[in-house]
Amino acid sequence: MSRNYRYVIMGMIVFMTVVNYVDRGAISYAQEAIIKEFGLDPKTWGEILGYFGYGYMFGALFGGFLADKKGPKYVWILAGTAWSVAEIATAFAGQIGIAVFGGSAIAGFAVFRVLFGLAEGPTFSTINRTMANWASPKERGFAAALGLLGTPLGALLTAPVAVALLSFTDWKMMFIILGLVGLVWVIIWRKMFTDLPEHHPKVSPEELAEIRSTKGLLSGEGTVTASADEKIPWYHFFKNPTLVLNALGYFAFQYVNFLLLTWTPKYLQDTFDFKLSSLWYLGMIPWVGACVTVLLGGRISDALRRKTGSLRIARSGLAVVSLFFTAVCFMFIPTVSSVTGVLLLMALGNAFNFVPNTVYWTVIIDTEPSKAGTFGGVTHFFTNIATIVAPTLTGVLVKGYGYSAMFTAAAVAACIGMVAMAFVKPGRRVQQRTNSLTNV
Repeated sequence: MSRNYRYVIMGMIVFMTVVNYVDRGAISYAQEAIIKEFGLDPKTWGEILGYFGYGYMFGALFGGFLADKKGPKYVWILAGTAWSVAEIATAFAGQIGIAVFGGSAIAGFAVFRVLFGLAEGPTFSTINRTMANWASPKERGFAAALGLLGTPLGALLTAPVAVALLSFTDWKMMFIILGLVGLVWVIIWRKMFTDLPEHHPKVSPEELAEIRSTKGLLSGEGTVTASADEKIPWYHFFKNPTLVLNALGYFAFQYVNFLLLTWTPKYLQDTFDFKLSSLWYLGMIPWVGACVTVLLGGRISDALRRKTGSLRIARSGLAVVSLFFTAVCFMFIPTVSSVTGVLLLMALGNAFNFVPNTVYWTVIIDTEPSKAGTFGGVTHFFTNIATIVAPTLTGVLVKGYGYSAMFTAAAVAACIGMVAMAFVKPGRRVQQRTNSLTNV
């Protein structure tokens, strides 16, 4: 038995999230070869990148429901297997499109990008359900930060991993290798994980008592028990302004995040004439600070919770300040002409953007912990409209107005998120929830 086995579980989640992000971001580094092979333009390329989001939205929605109904282990295994297979299939998407969809390689990429997004969609709502089950209330912010660390870390590692694979093999083999890595993780995870710590032989009674402790709970703050089964309908999400506005704030984060993930390589190549061999380290720069601030944000949020006794200050207050500085950094990028200045502002803006990344998920756990998967899925569904809008709109903006419009749009998105988070009030609204359940 272990006193800290939950951190082993969290570590494995970090690794899989890294795999998840490398899988989704690798296509951006293969863009030159794919565009050349199939004769694509920036607008069409933006559409191909955006197809991922259509599947991702619905995967997030249904993944959250499944995580609550069937348990996170079931969803982890199903999703991990499915997206790894879809990653492998992407290597043949263009040829399949030409052979099956009337000679259209674009249609082939569209189908497999949608399927890939559908399979990857459940990841973060399932992380939220897992953290609700395995983390104590006092460490929710940091636990969520650990789970989300894989986002910037995976984005950071995408550049060297993708460029290294493309240097030794072609883009098709890159997708095959990445997909096989995911399948290996699924096999290992199946043996290591249980839905609840109560069911795991390596979790000691002392650790379980710590996880389930209600000591220090704030007013309105909830916790999960092994037998919790509250009958809260899914549409309760839309009756709670905090959950709705939190989703809008998270949309702003995701817009900036997915914009950088999908368009940074092409921006650097088109604007500064960098070759693929240079992108292995240049593509990492915007993500270096975010790897630190995603963890720091969780720590700051937990510390503010402890010091102030206010979930609103600890969660939404932190998000408002961080999104303000995110907007400022991206607003200044079009005024800078040197690659050093641009990359520095991108790194700073992205670092600020990731400070409250844990907030969007901990707000859900704080407010409705027994439905962390379901409401996390609904949140992620609306949030991931940004995975369609960001790359697709960027393609249109770049073609019509140049790359400066791309960064202005990112600043506007951050401002919208900042305003939304200013009105977020985390915690359980007991009276209203009771009344709504009575009327069901």
